[in-house]
Amino acid sequence: MDIVTADEMRQLDRYTIDKLGIPALTLMENAGRAVADEVIKLCAVKSRASHENTGGTARDYVNPIRAADGAERFREQAAEEAIQAGSRELPYHSGGIRVELWNDGRRAALQREHWYILVGKGNNGGDGLVAARRLADAGLRVTVVYAASPDTLRGEAAAGRDVIAALGIPVIVYGRDDLDLRDATGIVDALLGTGTQGPPREPYASLIREANDSGAPIVSVDVPSGLDTDTGSLHEYCIRAYVTVCLAYLKRGLVQYPGAAAAGDVVVRYIGIPPALARECGVQLRLLTRDTLREALNVDVSRSRVPDGHKGTYGHVLVAAGSLRMSGAGLLAARAALRIGSGLVTWAVPEALLPHVIGAAPELILAAASTGRDGEWNADSADELLQLAQARDVLAVGPGLGRFTGDTGWLRCLWEQYEGPLVLDADALNILASAGPELDGWKPRGAGAVLTPHPGEMARLLGIPAAEVQRDRIAYARQYARTRGVTLVLKGARTVIACPDGSAYVNTTGHAGMATGGAGDVLTGIIAGLLAQGLNTSQAAAFGVYLHGIAGEMAARHRQHPAAVVAGDIIEAL
Repeated sequence: MDIVTADEMRQLDRYTIDKLGIPALTLMENAGRAVADEVIKLCAVKSRASHENTGGTARDYVNPIRAADGAERFREQAAEEAIQAGSRELPYHSGGIRVELWNDGRRAALQREHWYILVGKGNNGGDGLVAARRLADAGLRVTVVYAASPDTLRGEAAAGRDVIAALGIPVIVYGRDDLDLRDATGIVDALLGTGTQGPPREPYASLIREANDSGAPIVSVDVPSGLDTDTGSLHEYCIRAYVTVCLAYLKRGLVQYPGAAAAGDVVVRYIGIPPALARECGVQLRLLTRDTLREALNVDVSRSRVPDGHKGTYGHVLVAAGSLRMSGAGLLAARAALRIGSGLVTWAVPEALLPHVIGAAPELILAAASTGRDGEWNADSADELLQLAQARDVLAVGPGLGRFTGDTGWLRCLWEQYEGPLVLDADALNILASAGPELDGWKPRGAGAVLTPHPGEMARLLGIPAAEVQRDRIAYARQYARTRGVTLVLKGARTVIACPDGSAYVNTTGHAGMATGGAGDVLTGIIAGLLAQGLNTSQAAAFGVYLHGIAGEMAARHRQHPAAVVAGDIIEAL
C-alpha cells in the first residue's frame, strides 16, 4: 500500500482529472459514498452492540487497530447484514428481480441515529456534503453544519451545497445559528483536508473543540482536521477521530505518531484514482505488509528451506557485542540470529567475559576477541575481529559493546576492511555519531550496512534533538539513508525502514509492550541472521522488522498481556 504526501496527492488528483479524464465531481461522489458507507457500518456495529450489551458504545466493542484484521471482518459482516437485510426475489416470466430493501428493524435503528456533518469550504467539505446526502437517503437523521457561510463554497463543493438545499436537509451555519452537539450520535469531520497548512483558524478551531467535547464518535474525511498530513504532528486544535476514511492513498501523517492516535481506525477507500498511479508517478513510501515484502522486495515470506540444505547453506553470523557489565545484550543478539534460522552463529566477546558465558546458549560458538582482564573491548581487538569475520557471512556490532579509547578508529577499521554486510546498533551507532565530520572520509561500503537506531541514537547521528527526529521520522530516516548510502531502521512505534535508493517502508506490526530492554538487541540479531541467509540489506531490514513485530504480538498472546513481554520472549516466538 502506497503512502503519499499532501503534494503528491495533489499531483495524483490533477493527473487523474486532467490526463485520465475522470471528472472531479465523480471523484467527490465516490469519496462521499465511501465515507457514508463507513458511517453505516459503524451504525450497524453500534446497533449490534446495543442488543448484546447495555450502555455500551461502538468504541467499547470495535478494536481501533486495523492491523488486527478481526475488527475489519466484524465490520464487513455487519455492513453486509445491514445492506442485504430485507432482500427478496420476485419471480417473473423471464427470471427474478432482486429488490434491495431495508427491513423495519434496520431502518428503525438508522432512524435513531443523528449525525452532524461538519463542512469546510474546500473539496473536503464537498466530500462531506455527498456523504450527508447519502446518509439521509439511507434513513439517518442528518444535519449539515457549515463552518462558514455556504456562499463561500466553490466548484464541486458548491454543487454539493445546492443539492443539499434542494433536498431540504437541515443546515446550520456555525456562528450564526445555535449548535448543540449533545444529541449527536455521530459526527463526520469534513472541515479541513490535505491542502490545509498551519494550525486551524477560527471558526474551525472552535468547531473542532466542540466536536471533540461532544463525546460522539467522529468519522474524519481523509485526515482529521488539525493533523499535519505529512508529519503526523498535531496542532492545538485537532479532531480526535474514531475512524478516518482515507481517500485513494494512505497519507503519511496517518502512519506516524501522534497522528496515528488521532486518526483512530484508518480505512483506505478507492475513489477512482488508479492504485498503480502512485508508483508510476514516483511515490517511494509504502506500508510494510506481507504483500509489500513479496511484491516490492521479492522476499520469500514463508522462509522456506531447501530439502538438501545444511548449516553452511544458511550462513554464519559473527556477533561482536556484550561486555562484562552488559553481557546480556550480546547474548540476546546472538540467540536471535540463531532462532531466525542462521546455520551458525559465533559470539565474539572480551576474553575476560568468556568464562562467564560458557553454556549460556550451547548452540553458539564462542570466541575471545579482546584481551585484558577488565572484560571490556579495546582498540587492539579490531585485527582479531577482522580475522574472525573473514570466515563469516555477516558482522553485527554494538549491543552491550560499551565505549573505549580508540573506538572510532576501531569501528572505521571494521567499516572499511570487512567485505561482508555489516549491522550496527547501540554503542556502535554512538561511536559512529562521535566520528562527526570525519565520517565523510570513510570509504563507502560495497556490501552495504544496516543501522538500527532508536530516536535518541538517530538524534546523535544527525546532531539534532530527539524531539526534532520524532517530529518527522520518515523524512529524517530517508535523508540519512540516502546521504550515507546505508539501510536505516528508525525504531519505535511505526518503525521506518529507509533504503539508499530513496525507497522506504513503515511497519505496523508489534505493540507498546515491546518497549523493553533488549528488544532492540533481538532485532539486530534477526536482521543479521536474515542477511546470512542471503537477503540483501533492504530485504533483511524490512523483513526483520516485520517478523520482530509479529513475534512480539505472539509473545504478548502467550503471556496474556503486552506488558509481560521481555526480550527473550520475542526470541522464543520467532
